[in-house]
Amino acid sequence: MSDAPNEYQAPKRPRRFIAGAVCPKCSEMDRTVMYTNDDGDEVRECISCGYSQTSKEQAQENSQANTLATELTTRVTPVDGKALLDEDVKPLRIMGLEDTDSK
Repeated sequence: MSDAPNEYQAPKRPRRFIAGAVCPKCSEMDRTVMYTNDDGDEVRECISCGYSQTSKEQAQENSQANTLATELTTRVTPVDGKALLDEDVKPLRIMGLEDTDSK
């Protein structure tokens, strides 16, 4: 019961543990819960360190990361429409096989 008998207490929103989830702040596994806040946003919260993030904040963070992401240049990444290749390409020669044309 409560100290004030006439006070209405809203029921707590159910919190669901997310199996296998790792907190991005403290890296603890299986300590993250999900629930819906008063605004209707889904919130994930770490019960170890108190880290909290709404689904809107996560979406905004993801969109910022996508705009900043650049492709790594590798030897096969096209540049100006042409693939970058090694100029010293030599055929593979397998040792131990006899040359059948020389017989």
